[in-house]
Amino acid sequence: MRLNETTYTFLFAGGVCLVCSLLVSTSAVTLRSRQEANKLLDRQEKVLAVSGLLEEGKHLPAQEVRDLFAKNIQPKIVELKTGNYVPEDQIDPATFDQLKAQADPATSEAAPPNDAQVKRVPNNALVYQVVEDGKVTELILPVEGKGLWSTLYGYIALSADTNSIQGLTFYQHGETPGLGGEVDNPRWKALWKGRKAYDESWKPVIRVLKGTAGPPEDAPHEVDGLSGATLTSNGVTRLLRFWLGDNGFGPYLKKFREQGS
Repeated sequence: MRLNETTYTFLFAGGVCLVCSLLVSTSAVTLRSRQEANKLLDRQEKVLAVSGLLEEGKHLPAQEVRDLFAKNIQPKIVELKTGNYVPEDQIDPATFDQLKAQADPATSEAAPPNDAQVKRVPNNALVYQVVEDGKVTELILPVEGKGLWSTLYGYIALSADTNSIQGLTFYQHGETPGLGGEVDNPRWKALWKGRKAYDESWKPVIRVLKGTAGPPEDAPHEVDGLSGATLTSNGVTRLLRFWLGDNGFGPYLKKFREQGS
């Protein structure tokens, strides 16, 4: 076969594509476990940071993160409709993937119409308890909802009274850098501590203002808006109210208040 023939060109290109695809596939399979481990480590850092156990923006060696998490954080699986804990012999919190469960019609249900644009709600959800001297001092709940360009995924930390906010963080989103992306700004995240999630009747009323809210003692249910990012700010308000309400963690938080655990 002559080197300048069309057939040779196609065969050569096909061979190169085949070799490249094999290399890419092999790399993806080989690195998958490492990617999953890094993803888990990042989530653990976010949980520790929103709880106040790890300084915002500080990164520890991987093993120190794991040790700090294991010492202070107790994961629990909660049945959202009842607020009851699911025994670990039924669902292991260490391996439970809430987002995967939420996407599966067998382990989730369609969400009622809501401003946060949450489409499906998992039957069970993963919560984290901060435990000190055998006592639960904080609850960390996963939250999600639409911003301007993307779905924001994060955590809100509540004190044991289930009302006082200890922190808010997002671990994944695609909002505009410098605008909606300011949900990652440590100064903005610091404004959440001390705010109240609910009113006197336990209705979720926390909201992000368009403008300046003031300190927690003057505006317990309000947080400064993100400059130039009204739609992202509204999205944060809506997603928090959804997950703190009756279709989210409301039943669990009510039961926790009543039972203290």
